[in-house]
Amino acid sequence: MSQIILEAKNLNKTYTQRSGRFGFGTTLVQALDNVSIQLRTGSTLAVVGESGSGKSTLARCLLQLQPLESGEVFFQGKDLAQMSGEDLRVTRRDLQMVFQDPFASLNPRMRIGEIVGEGLLIHGLGSRDEQKSQVLSMLNRVGLKSEDVKKYPHEFSGGQRQRIGIARALVLSPKVLICDEPVSALDVSVQAQILLLLKELQAEMALSTLFISHDLRVVRHIADDIVVMNRGKIVEQGEVAEIYENPTQTYTQQLLSAIPGQKHLRKQALNA
Repeated sequence: MSQIILEAKNLNKTYTQRSGRFGFGTTLVQALDNVSIQLRTGSTLAVVGESGSGKSTLARCLLQLQPLESGEVFFQGKDLAQMSGEDLRVTRRDLQMVFQDPFASLNPRMRIGEIVGEGLLIHGLGSRDEQKSQVLSMLNRVGLKSEDVKKYPHEFSGGQRQRIGIARALVLSPKVLICDEPVSALDVSVQAQILLLLKELQAEMALSTLFISHDLRVVRHIADDIVVMNRGKIVEQGEVAEIYENPTQTYTQQLLSAIPGQKHLRKQALNA
């Protein structure tokens, strides 16, 4: 049985949302309601659900980018909330994220080499020459060219920008990669290429991956385990085959019934 590398216990997070005809009222939204998950070392855990289910809030709270009202997050057995600023900064090298919008997450004023190498610079990893070498190596690993280091984000396609985002996250050699809807803004054919790339890099770098998506069509062929969320709560969880073949909850059944062309996506991914 694999060890648990990242674990969340009883996470709770509430937002205040404007309401009423003119927005003068407020409503409390329970984004996370007693959420507990476990990510096994070397595996992929998919967190699925419709918009507003709490998936992205979960990702941000796991990385301590948003404060929790209650609950605990453990990375390799250590409570992140109990870490000092410096300890947390060092630990974040091992917990990296790929964002949904590959353009919005890249600084348009920075060259690609600067974007990918920024984490190495911030954490003081290696000399300048070593950092440059690592950046070039990582760009090549995600399917980009060495000369791309001098270009700007607007010079790339959506799929290429997401490859840049992946390179930026992985250049630090993290142990856990959190992907927040990483292919939802891409065309289906490009989605397949990015998913295949993520699978290859996971095997090559021994990554543990938390993959957030609203699309069960995407998740089926990359995840080992699935957590289904609805309105801040976990409604079902288990191994991929178990959930897809024998969903017990009506909400999960509805999500599965909406999947178009699962075999088509798998064929594209294998042929990309």
